[in-house]
Amino acid sequence: MKRILKFLLKLIAGFFIITIFFVILYKWIPVPFTPLMAIRYFENPEEPIQHDWVPISKISPHLQLAVISSEDQNFLTHSGFDIKAIEKAIDENKRGKRVRGASSISQQTAKNVFLWPQRSWIRKGLEVYFTFMIEIFWSKERILEVYLNSIEMGKGIYGAEAASLAWFNKPAVKLSAYEAAAIAAILPNPRQYRANPASNFINQRKNWIVRQMQNYGRFELN
Repeated sequence: MKRILKFLLKLIAGFFIITIFFVILYKWIPVPFTPLMAIRYFENPEEPIQHDWVPISKISPHLQLAVISSEDQNFLTHSGFDIKAIEKAIDENKRGKRVRGASSISQQTAKNVFLWPQRSWIRKGLEVYFTFMIEIFWSKERILEVYLNSIEMGKGIYGAEAASLAWFNKPAVKLSAYEAAAIAAILPNPRQYRANPASNFINQRKNWIVRQMQNYGRFELN
């Protein structure tokens, strides 16, 4: 029993050491690959992976504002978890409305960088842990930078630069407000929707996002 206990303690200690190491490492260096990229590769090896890491200074402020306005309007003020959004989602789901997600940008970043996409209680628990860790060690600017460079934005397309080149044939720094909103509009299901040319549904969602951006106004990451 003592040997088993010692082994478990070593296992737990090793987990914390390794995970903290990578969280701190990714505070400074680009994330080269994500678990989702690996999963997509094994699902379809013929699908090329487009992923070009760029610093946040090379990503249009329009796209930064678009994802905050559409995905997590309290991103700059919460500590990783938007409690009000979670409570609202629980209430709507209980009343039988369409299943609503409430994952913050911090939670999505933790999942994208360190975990797998399939839902389970184990993954959700690890997501809470990694969200907590990146909120401790990373700045909000770094979280948004990693999010915008890692999220899936189309079939085989990962990150703002690859998405901007694929959908609008221009670097991410040159995206207009409507182009940024079009990319943000497809994020709920980037493998099904297209940013350009956009369907009627995506156009409607794009226009809604632009209105949210106008209502949100200026934002400061620092």
